[in-house]
Amino acid sequence: MQSDLFEENQAPAQEEKAQAAIEIDSLTRQLNRHAHHYYVLDEPLVPDAEYDRLFQRLQALEAAHPELTRPDSPTRRVGGKALDAFASVRHAVPMLSIRTETDNEASGAQAFDARIRRELGLTEADAPVEYVAEPKFDGLAMNLRYEHGVLVQAATRGDGEVGEDVTQNIRTIGQIPLRLLDAGLPVPAVLEVRGEVYMRRDDFEALNERQRQKIAEGIKGEKTFVNPRNAAAGAVRQLDPAIAAQRPLSFFAYGVGEVSAPEAGGQRWQTHWELLQALKGWGFPVSDLACTAQGAPDLLSFHQRLGAARDTLPFDIDGAVYKVNRLDLQRTLGFVTREPRWAVAHKYPAQEQLTTVLAIEVQVGRTGKLTPVAKLAPVFVGGVTVTNATLHNEDEARRKDVRVGDTVIVRRAGDVIPEVVGVVPRPDDGLAPDGTPLPERGQPYTAPTHCPVCGSVAEREEGEVDTRCTGGLFCGAQRKQAILHFAQRRAVEIEGLGEKLVDQLVDGQVIHTLPDLYRLGLVALASLERMADKSAQNLLAALEASKQTTLPRFLFGLGIRHVGESTAKDLAKHFGRLSAIMGDTPEQAATVEQLLAVRDVGPVVAHSIHTFFQQPHNREVVEQLRACGVTWPEGEGSADSQVPQLLAGKTVVLTGTLPTLSRDAAKDMLEAAGAKVSGSVSKKTSFVVAGAEAGSKLDKARELGIEVLDEAGMLARLNSGSASA
Repeated sequence: MQSDLFEENQAPAQEEKAQAAIEIDSLTRQLNRHAHHYYVLDEPLVPDAEYDRLFQRLQALEAAHPELTRPDSPTRRVGGKALDAFASVRHAVPMLSIRTETDNEASGAQAFDARIRRELGLTEADAPVEYVAEPKFDGLAMNLRYEHGVLVQAATRGDGEVGEDVTQNIRTIGQIPLRLLDAGLPVPAVLEVRGEVYMRRDDFEALNERQRQKIAEGIKGEKTFVNPRNAAAGAVRQLDPAIAAQRPLSFFAYGVGEVSAPEAGGQRWQTHWELLQALKGWGFPVSDLACTAQGAPDLLSFHQRLGAARDTLPFDIDGAVYKVNRLDLQRTLGFVTREPRWAVAHKYPAQEQLTTVLAIEVQVGRTGKLTPVAKLAPVFVGGVTVTNATLHNEDEARRKDVRVGDTVIVRRAGDVIPEVVGVVPRPDDGLAPDGTPLPERGQPYTAPTHCPVCGSVAEREEGEVDTRCTGGLFCGAQRKQAILHFAQRRAVEIEGLGEKLVDQLVDGQVIHTLPDLYRLGLVALASLERMADKSAQNLLAALEASKQTTLPRFLFGLGIRHVGESTAKDLAKHFGRLSAIMGDTPEQAATVEQLLAVRDVGPVVAHSIHTFFQQPHNREVVEQLRACGVTWPEGEGSADSQVPQLLAGKTVVLTGTLPTLSRDAAKDMLEAAGAKVSGSVSKKTSFVVAGAEAGSKLDKARELGIEVLDEAGMLARLNSGSASA
């Protein structure tokens, strides 16, 4: 009885851990994608504030479940990968980022000071801690390496460990000395100076004016830049330094990386402030706004002064940086994971302006999400002219009561994506500040019932805030996403059909729907840019091979909302044939009640499947795919499901690298034999299949006394007919 009670008490903890693992996986993938777009592509997808929120949530989950931390977790790195176009540079001293203070009011400075005093064991009777307060520049972090006083290399931050060699372009920045000045200071044999490459606002406006002139003259390939940071990042990453030289860049120094030892001529500074003065002496620009600060009151005062001057500065900043001044105290405080304890970035609230709503339109995203967007009278916010701002979803638009004709507060949330913060109350006289009558208010926003792009039914599921188009296979806005999903390895698998090629095919109007893939010819493919005859032939061969698939893979590849690999397998196993799910007509398709009889299919999933097969255009795509020759064994759900269910009811965990089988292949074999493949080891695990470099899962299995098999043992178990374990 005690054992049963113990297992019952453990169940909630195991369930919580399983949920944490799912969320950690999702957050890791989201953050890595966002980091890639921000650092590598210079195309941020979300505001900084949203990235910080996701990052802090991931940190909290990993702190609670350290054994679930993934090797690709963004908490283990600083930024994005180095670009392939440049040589890689491994930093002698990692370029770490610093923690962001979540309280963007002045009180955030007090919170940082309180943490520092607590870490140092100081009481109220002890003297204030001395800091250096600096602006947080909105540019690109750079490491400059000097050997015997001469600039020999410049590298971007990259992922903190490895960056990009951009020496040729950095040499074009006049503020960066090619040789250190001799100001009576001993020059270390090796000195790495760290700082920020940025573009001044006036230089940015002048650059954009030149770009507008080129566009007016009809010069192809020219464009204006969104903001100074993107313009600076683009200039640094130019392969041709002559082009980089035409883009006016500036630099501020704020720290060091590797420095040769004192006995080799290194500098013996004791504080960060002394270091900044040494950098000035060697010829580096250091911000005149930087200053020393005694305790929280001085930090708070600096934050307020800098914030008040923000709009008048000649360059963009997005906050202040505070660092403990004494270097010995920095060493005492040390680091936590990827961040120094002795420094913090204290951001400001996003900048806001007033403008008028001219219209409310609906944008359809790649995944079918319908987002209301306010079309605005142009307004300059956060360094750019804004004409569109997101209203997020129907609930938010109605909560803020944003309507056409309203005067609204617009904010560049996180200095990236503009949003409407709220509506300014109308004056009683109905007149604008200039005395002109205000336009009449429009009707409250209501989400459309049909997709504005393809006309498919638009639905909002219970418990969801977003309205979505249901025409995934048919909708033009979702076309690329639908094709990539269909072609992925775990779906129908079309080898060689990647994102860039799909972009070419769709943007070039070569294909419009999934069946068009199977109508492609060698001439059409070979005519694409950078598509050789051999590559075209390989793709056609891959398309032909993909026609032989399984029902679970085909169902998963259709991209039905909420239908993942597992649900697709359950559907195929339960119904056996596609016709039993889809029906010969919409009226004969499986009902919601029939779908609810499938294992692990609930009301939301059942409704999604039923709605998908009720859409005539979705049915037409499926029929055309079959007419093009896409086929699978029917009657048993999939070819694999004919394997005897030797492991029905068993839970198996895979860990490590198997000698001959991929993780996916082993998973398929186990699931075909009826096993459930889990991502974590628990008392319910029947056995563990372990390969090379198996980690904590193997340790946990041994701790719990769970049977461990190697690949040969797993194959023997599958072939022997033994289901014991």
